[in-house]
Amino acid sequence: MSSTATSNYKLVKNIKTGSFDLKKLPSYSLCLQVGIRDFQLCVVNKQTNTCLVLEDYKLENIKTINTRLEAIQGIIANHSFASSDLWDNIKLTFKTHKFTLVPNSHFIPEASSDYLALNSEIKTKIEEVYYYKHISSDAVNIFAADKKVIAWAKGQYPNKSIQVIHQGSTLIEGILAYDDHSHEKAMYAYFDRGILHLTVCQQQKLLYYNQFAVRKSEDYLKYILLVFKEVGLSAKTSKLIVWGLIKTNAPQVELLKKYIRNISLGTKPNFLKFSEAFEDVADHRYFDLYSIFLCE
Repeated sequence: MSSTATSNYKLVKNIKTGSFDLKKLPSYSLCLQVGIRDFQLCVVNKQTNTCLVLEDYKLENIKTINTRLEAIQGIIANHSFASSDLWDNIKLTFKTHKFTLVPNSHFIPEASSDYLALNSEIKTKIEEVYYYKHISSDAVNIFAADKKVIAWAKGQYPNKSIQVIHQGSTLIEGILAYDDHSHEKAMYAYFDRGILHLTVCQQQKLLYYNQFAVRKSEDYLKYILLVFKEVGLSAKTSKLIVWGLIKTNAPQVELLKKYIRNISLGTKPNFLKFSEAFEDVADHRYFDLYSIFLCE
């Protein structure tokens, strides 16, 4: 793995397969994911459903939305191929706690801001409201996204229609497409940098999704057990599958094992193909990034 560092970002993971071909960009999907202090990109060959590129950047010295944008601009501007406008499609995903899920049958697009305002403060000067209608469920995800990042993306890729997505939607679509389903109700957790995502499904139907801010191992246990109780799961028998940016023996996981018997780390999804270049990427990492291309 090569590494790159500047004053405001550091490349912490870099995978590019031998089958990646600059001449084939028109058949590739470019997936970008923006967090408060991280940025990832992934390239998928849509014709073969093969993951070709994965890059994970840690954003450093980020104190404002402008410095975050500058870091992202620097990454793309100095990139050997991500700045190209020849992609088949471009998907831009945001990690944000400002979201709400509503049933499609009750959704009115013109009222998107009103739905979101019920549980989030929308800063109209810096945020825009978007929505994503899920493919695999009846849910519509309404969320706020950074205006400046979106404006930059539209300027960077002027000939493409940028699809704006919420991280929660990528996880929901990925989990519902995940092949390790049973007919039993189960919980799927994603441990991100400071955020815990919890999804509950049964027979490939979405029953629950939410995210929680976490700081210590006890926070993970608290929220997982709280949701277990809320949705009627059993700590003795119900399945908990965990993905995320954690080590196999992370303190959070070791603590959970003391209270939840049927817990396991998730695997790479089988809706994507991976070459040997990805063997050094732990199976339970980057599930959200892999799932972006599913969102249509």
